[in-house]
Amino acid sequence: METLVLGLVGSTLAGLLTGVGALPVLFTRNVSQRTQNLFLGFGAGVMLAATAFSLIVPGIEAARELGLGRVFSAFVVSAGILVGGAALLRLGAWLSEHHLGSGPYAEDVAGRARVVLFILAITLHNFPEGLAVGVGFASGDVANGTALAVAIGLQNVPEGLAVAMASVAAGDPARRAFLVGVLSGLVEPVGGALGSGLVFLAAPFLPVAMGFAAGAMLFVISEEVIPEINRERNDGLNSVGLLTGFVVMMMLDVVLA
Repeated sequence: METLVLGLVGSTLAGLLTGVGALPVLFTRNVSQRTQNLFLGFGAGVMLAATAFSLIVPGIEAARELGLGRVFSAFVVSAGILVGGAALLRLGAWLSEHHLGSGPYAEDVAGRARVVLFILAITLHNFPEGLAVGVGFASGDVANGTALAVAIGLQNVPEGLAVAMASVAAGDPARRAFLVGVLSGLVEPVGGALGSGLVFLAAPFLPVAMGFAAGAMLFVISEEVIPEINRERNDGLNSVGLLTGFVVMMMLDVVLA
């Protein structure tokens, strides 16, 4: 019970830091198209770095800790990536065919679907992170679990900003965008509770879950975000945003690892 509580509290606090990252969106007013694309580029960079350093590499390491060989560990995570990409492909097709409710951009079904996929991909990747925190506490090393929760929480700050800015870029009001940023991190406590309460079941699932989330994020970056921000000439501004987001997230991942 103690490890369950610690895993739940640690993953909840880590997840809530997405809200800290989303705070700047409350002060945005009349964001220009160039600035929107810069934000989306930043979000794409964050997602790319998170895919590599927060999901694929840790996923392979988690598989090897389960006793799998180097090749089979890479195979397991690769399978997860392909399944995640295929799942988002099907979901994207479904979203594009359906009206997605009322709001400032409800008539732009394709645009709304793009933002939904973007937010969903980042939200999905928070689940295996919460799972990792829970498993960390359940291992019996509270210091290790705490360090992992702090590291993931700090990484969630730029992710919360990326989600909120994507929501603003699609036309959401600032308060709704902030709420979306907060909610995107609240799947982490679910993963944390499962990881700490069912560690013997959760640990083998972790490599596949990380691969799945990585595949989902790679699909959204390739299919939706990069084509969208490059539809108009931008003098390299979007690439500046992407590189900045990648470097910020990479530094957080490497420094806090």
